[in-house]
Amino acid sequence: MSEYIIFTDSACDLTEETLKEWGVQYTCLTFKFDDDDKEYSNYDLSAKEFYEQMQQGRTAKTSATNVDTFKKAFEPILKEGKDILYVGFSSGLSTTVNSGRIAAQELREEYPDRNVIVIDTLCASAGQGLAVYLSVQKKKEGATLEENAAYMLSLKNKICHWFTVDDLVYLKRGGRVSPTVAFVGGLLGIKPIMKVDNAGKLIKVSTTRGRKNSLNVLIDKLGEQCSDPKNATVFISHADCLDEVKEMEKTLKAKYGIKFANISNIGPVIGAHAGPHTMAFFFVGDKNLD
Repeated sequence: MSEYIIFTDSACDLTEETLKEWGVQYTCLTFKFDDDDKEYSNYDLSAKEFYEQMQQGRTAKTSATNVDTFKKAFEPILKEGKDILYVGFSSGLSTTVNSGRIAAQELREEYPDRNVIVIDTLCASAGQGLAVYLSVQKKKEGATLEENAAYMLSLKNKICHWFTVDDLVYLKRGGRVSPTVAFVGGLLGIKPIMKVDNAGKLIKVSTTRGRKNSLNVLIDKLGEQCSDPKNATVFISHADCLDEVKEMEKTLKAKYGIKFANISNIGPVIGAHAGPHTMAFFFVGDKNLD
């Protein structure tokens, strides 16, 4: 059995330390502020500093990883005689995974004895991070590259993503809501409930009044979509609202008896489009209900 490396990209919203601990290699998506030509990777600024700058009025624009960047990252692994399983960012939100696919195809021609399998997870943020985690666990169990890839494909449309944002102005900037909706929603305390659908795209599902109600809707989704919530592996990511995450974790343990929740920051690449105080909630459900 050939040795293989699990590979991902920074849209997974896992820390560099976590990825290193898990033996996962990665490439970084990048962003720029609209008033600055400097290009930043997803790890160049702390989440807190990034969101403080957004609250001061700066707007960030993100860039996908290109083919050449993937080739430079993949090739040393192949030269070592190892194969690659790339667990990538949703094609419904970025061209990154397609760049990885093109790079893999070009490198297969140069290294015909090696294998690079690219998985479009249809996931984002810590939903993608959850997919990476599950892939790592599968590898630890002894799964081959092909077995692990098949497992990743079996998870498509089962990793449930639920989001809510605190301020509609950031969705307005990204063109996801109109200026009128953002203005009226702000006055009335309207909070959108969003998900990643079966095409890997972020869509609005419903709205609710008030922050607490919006977080309760997210919590309810675990019971609605998972037949065994007590044993679910839950990932929560947030945009500088850790206190609320801690309360959410307590509620999940009290309501469902969950044993573990992985908590991470929403990085700049995702956070640029959602804004400060976004909350995101992920788990493997029986299916990702539309």
